[in-house]
Amino acid sequence: MRRVATLAILFTAVLRVTPANANVVQGFVYTAGTATFINLPGTPTGINDAGQIVGTFREGSAPPDHGFLYDSGSITIIGPPSTGVDSTYAWGINNAGQIVGNFFSQDGSGFKYLGFLYDAGTYTTIDVPGGVAPSPAGINDAGQIVGQYLDGSGAFHGFLYDAGTITTIDMPGARDSWASGINDAGQIVGGFRDASFVTHGWLRDAAGSFTTIDVPGSNMTGISGINDAGQIVGIYNFFPATRGFLYSAGSFTTIDLSGGATFASGINDAGQIVGSIAGTPLPEPGSMLLFGSGLAGIWAVARKRREGTAARYDR
Repeated sequence: MRRVATLAILFTAVLRVTPANANVVQGFVYTAGTATFINLPGTPTGINDAGQIVGTFREGSAPPDHGFLYDSGSITIIGPPSTGVDSTYAWGINNAGQIVGNFFSQDGSGFKYLGFLYDAGTYTTIDVPGGVAPSPAGINDAGQIVGQYLDGSGAFHGFLYDAGTITTIDMPGARDSWASGINDAGQIVGGFRDASFVTHGWLRDAAGSFTTIDVPGSNMTGISGINDAGQIVGIYNFFPATRGFLYSAGSFTTIDLSGGATFASGINDAGQIVGSIAGTPLPEPGSMLLFGSGLAGIWAVARKRREGTAARYDR
């Protein structure tokens, strides 16, 4: 399996919402078994306790892509105010309204892919020394940020960014690891690929201990968010069906709103789950598990680097 092709399928199939195919992706808020569909420009990925939602959309059939903030029916475009920025992706939001994501940019020094923290109109760049394409995916109320990056060999690693200090987070023994959410207790969720390239979810407690989380009987499980009560959301696959799930107090609840694919992307402390449905089944189900963790854009970096280092990104 080629990682570049896998991520490219995810990016084009899930984030692309145009006037011609606007019904392909539909955002929703799911509360206590009831879904409310909302008119968003693209794919929602995070929600805070005030009901503010962040996500990403594409205006046409090709980039650029834009992050957005949805607040009480109003849409605000999220992205660094620079003519060098090609595309922006918003992945997570905390109760202070701080937003994390990443962006592509091109300037005199070439092509860059960097993370950002957006706080009251100010953008702060987040980079991982020695890493490539950092992708912040979640932020808690203390301002701790989790995400993932690529190393020189093309493997994914999770990270925790805390007051300017970056700590790598890897599931022991995994081929790839990524982090997708963090709550105020310091519990972190994410995913990993094992030696057989099967995708699993994980929970890391504040003491650093990992617990693997798999939906029973599924082909693969991906985790995208966690709230302060320890409730976890994500997606799983019984090929060819992809469904969202809520994991609470040791029990799994399926979220199934479509004949195609249902994505559960974020959860707040009120138990409101934000997500999206795709009207038709999407290809390569394993790639879709990366969506909620903020990996959807890294494929472009791998593609550009692959011209000179092809073997690094082939799996």
